[in-house]
Amino acid sequence: MESHQAIETLDREQVEQLDAETAPLRSDKSTGPSGFKLVIANKNYSSWSMRAWVAMTAFGIPFEEVRIALDKADTSAKIAQYAKSGRLPVLLADQITIWDSLAICEYLAERFPEKAMWPTDTTARALARCMCAEMHSGFGGLRTAMPMNIRARFPGEGRTPEAQGDIGRICEIWEECLSHFGHHDFLFGDFSIADAYFAPVVTRFQTYDVFLGAALQGYMERVLAHPAVLKWTSQALAETEVISKYEAPIETNGKSKRR
Repeated sequence: MESHQAIETLDREQVEQLDAETAPLRSDKSTGPSGFKLVIANKNYSSWSMRAWVAMTAFGIPFEEVRIALDKADTSAKIAQYAKSGRLPVLLADQITIWDSLAICEYLAERFPEKAMWPTDTTARALARCMCAEMHSGFGGLRTAMPMNIRARFPGEGRTPEAQGDIGRICEIWEECLSHFGHHDFLFGDFSIADAYFAPVVTRFQTYDVFLGAALQGYMERVLAHPAVLKWTSQALAETEVISKYEAPIETNGKSKRR
C-alpha cells in the first residue's frame, strides 16, 4: 500500500516538512499560547498517547509536548510528576490535570466548539461517542495479542480467537459508519475524534497485516496518510527505545512468544 511505503521511506526533508506544518510547541517547563501541555509516552508503543496527540494536532490545537519513555527505572517517578494515576497521556490545562484520553478529547471539544471535533449531526455524534467508548473500554483481545508497535511487522501473528473477534467487531463498526456517514472519506465524513481514536488500531492492522476488504483498506490508507497520523508514525519510526515485551506477538494458541 502506498501510504505504508511512504511511512517507511520518509526522508529527513519530508519529516522536517511535516514538523513545520503540524508542529506542537515542545517544552518541559514553559507554556504555549494555549497553555496546554500534553504528556505522552513512546510514540512507537503508546496507543493511548497517540489518540490525544493526533486529535490535538489534527485540529490545530497548540500544545507543549512532554515525552516520557516507558519501561525505564525512572518512568514511574517522571509520570508521577504530572499524574497521580500513574498513566499517560495527561493534559495540563487551565490549572487542572486531565489524565484520561477520552476525557482529554471531550474537554477539548467543549473548549473549541468551532473546530467540530465531533460530528455535527446529532445521530452521527452519538454513534461516534459510542464507538470511542467501546474502544476505550473494550477490545482486550486485540490489545493483548496485537500490541501497538509501529516499527515492527508481524504478518499473520497475534490471531487469537479473542483478537479475531475484536477484528470482526471493528470491521463491522467501520463498515456501518462509512456506509452511512463516511462514504469515501473518514468514519463520519470529516476527520473527527472517532478517527483519532481508531488510528492506533489502523497501525496495528498494518503491523500484523490484517486483510481487509477494499472499502476498509481504503479507509486505512486515508487515516495513515492524514498529516497528523503521518507525523506521529514518522516520529515513532525514529525512536530508538526497545521494549522487549512488545517486540513479539501472541501466537494463535494464546501462548506468548515474548521473553
